[in-house]
Amino acid sequence: MQRDWGRFNGIGMTSARTRARMVARLREQGIRDETVLTAMNAVPRHIFVEESLASRAYEDTPLPIGHGQTISQPWVVARMTELARQGKRLQNVLEIGSGSGYQTAVLALVADHVYTVERIGALVAKARRHLRELNLTNVAIMHGDGSAAMETSLQADAIVVTAGATLLPEALLMHLDVGGRMVVPLAVEGSSELQRLTVIERTANGFKEQTLEAVRFVPLLPGTA
Repeated sequence: MQRDWGRFNGIGMTSARTRARMVARLREQGIRDETVLTAMNAVPRHIFVEESLASRAYEDTPLPIGHGQTISQPWVVARMTELARQGKRLQNVLEIGSGSGYQTAVLALVADHVYTVERIGALVAKARRHLRELNLTNVAIMHGDGSAAMETSLQADAIVVTAGATLLPEALLMHLDVGGRMVVPLAVEGSSELQRLTVIERTANGFKEQTLEAVRFVPLLPGTA
């Protein structure tokens, strides 16, 4: 699919050149998946943050998006996408926590279909507006509780959870295909804020778990708002 996003290139700290520098930094930080790096270079991150923060959009830091939520730092977005992809084109991706839609947009460039769930109605509207601006038609957004069992028969080859879970969200595992991966920040024992990226892979014989880098996410909360 052709992307005509040149009109979103700003100037100065929102320019395509600044975004290219962000991608170069991601390479230096160990992101190796060129498909993911291409997606990160394509998506104009500055449209997913408040206008007053646009000049900081390509810094390697999370930024507030309102309602007590944040847009994840670029390295985290790239790393989670890389772990979910495991070097192959994704068909169906389930994302828990749409936020303002940035991670969703990156996933939409590396997957055939993205199904994303957000518990905060105002953020659902914001994400829909941003994704519509980019004409990303392979995304479906639902306002709902992503921490609970969902009334859908969706089977995904990747699940990306963009909020910190105290316990493994087992209700989501029923949506994971054999050979698929769930990437989730799981709480570190004894800490209320720190998590580690955790990969749960579904095999023919059950589930395998791998614990990776330390991260810091807002908590995965039940219910809707």
